[in-house]
Amino acid sequence: MIRPLSPAASFFPRVIILLTLLLNSTGTAKAQDVDDVVRTDVSLVQLNVGVVDRQGRAITSLSRNDFSIYEDGVKQPIVYFEPTSAPFSLVLMLDMSGSTVNFRQQLKQAAWRFLDALAPEDRVQVIQFNARVKTLANFSTDRKKTAYAIELAAGAGDTHFYEALRYALSELEKEGKRRKAIVVLTDGLDTHMRNSDRQSAVNAETDEAALKAINPTAATELNRVLSLADRLGVTIYPLALPSGDPKRLPLPDPVINGIYGAARSRLQLLADRTGGRLNEIHRLDQMARLYMEVAADLRSLYTVVYRPPGERGRDGKWREIRVETTYPALIARTKPGYFAR
Repeated sequence: MIRPLSPAASFFPRVIILLTLLLNSTGTAKAQDVDDVVRTDVSLVQLNVGVVDRQGRAITSLSRNDFSIYEDGVKQPIVYFEPTSAPFSLVLMLDMSGSTVNFRQQLKQAAWRFLDALAPEDRVQVIQFNARVKTLANFSTDRKKTAYAIELAAGAGDTHFYEALRYALSELEKEGKRRKAIVVLTDGLDTHMRNSDRQSAVNAETDEAALKAINPTAATELNRVLSLADRLGVTIYPLALPSGDPKRLPLPDPVINGIYGAARSRLQLLADRTGGRLNEIHRLDQMARLYMEVAADLRSLYTVVYRPPGERGRDGKWREIRVETTYPALIARTKPGYFAR
């Protein structure tokens, strides 16, 4: 059962401009709709920051004055701070493509345990994706309603993973002044990207040549998702299914190895660039534990907002971020930076 916690005191300041057009609120979304509609103000940068000691134990009792933020080595003024007790709005994304058909019950049981580990005021939306992206439950603190939505998850077919991510980000944008995260269970093998990767690597004769030909980080859809996540301050936690593990492939074919390796590299980048963590599921009985670890990680995050130097403008260049605390023995973790677009 969920233990009652005291309500969080406040929300962070407005950092995003209203949608230029109303987004269609139905369960199915087109990727280009999000790209055309979402416009955000990067005059503020929001960071979700985890702090641990040298033994890896979460430290949740720090205050605003305990943090220092540096952008490209220059200290920046903190304009807003939220403690670890502040609530989240999060999207729980479930891969209902053909690759997950054989372990749906384990998947659902793990997701139910994840709900139990959240704080009472965390708002959860459930989205399933395969060839279509579908909302099963809108944002709510009603855990029974959310659990029932998970029970309804079903389907098979292709995997439109990055379309689903962009839709989830557009839904989180509507949550306004709240902290935001995405927890997604998937093998990462997006059907459209997989087809493109196969064409890129068709002449590769080694695994290394295939991965080099694909160049995972150059994928347009991936970078659109990363850009939106940066602007909205969303932390992404992928739970990578064993069906997408390149080490488990039965046949040593360079093209297939390259495709699977690229998909896993992109999941890692989604986590690294947004300050989240990639959780690799090696056995199906690990799913529930990893979901619980993600919930615990979310409940140990601070939110720190700062205003970067205005004179530098939106030049598209990379801005490196570093977070320090007043206690040298503590380690602060957040996203490494952002592109000023």
